[in-house]
Amino acid sequence: MSSVNLIVGSQMGSAEYVAEQLSDALNNLGITTQLHDQPEFSDIDQQNTIWLICTSTYGAGDYPENFISFVEDVTQANDLSELKYSVIALGDTSYDTYNLAGRNIDALLTQKGAIKVAERLELNILDEALPEDTALAWLDSWITKTGLK
Repeated sequence: MSSVNLIVGSQMGSAEYVAEQLSDALNNLGITTQLHDQPEFSDIDQQNTIWLICTSTYGAGDYPENFISFVEDVTQANDLSELKYSVIALGDTSYDTYNLAGRNIDALLTQKGAIKVAERLELNILDEALPEDTALAWLDSWITKTGLK
């Protein structure tokens, strides 16, 4: 069975909290996870795993500070055709750059040949439901799409 690498881009902690909740839920289902809250591209396995990227958008559509060097390394990668991934984007719909960081990393990974195993989940922090609750409710369908169980 594959494992899941949860890769976090978080400026204020919301995306990190969502990733932690998902990691706990996956572990409780017997799925091995590794959480990367200071992601280093070269340290994260690309085979026999699924990358679940959980990132917020910061400022005017920017990546969170802890995520910038990771994105720069992905940009430099030549071929990610062995990589399977999904993206969870957190943002605020009152901004015209809503979830731009999540949308951009999704597009970049696709451009590099990575295989998207499920459509991007976009979370609006203005919704009544907490972002982690929405992500946890989505998790079962994601697991089914990925073939993890």
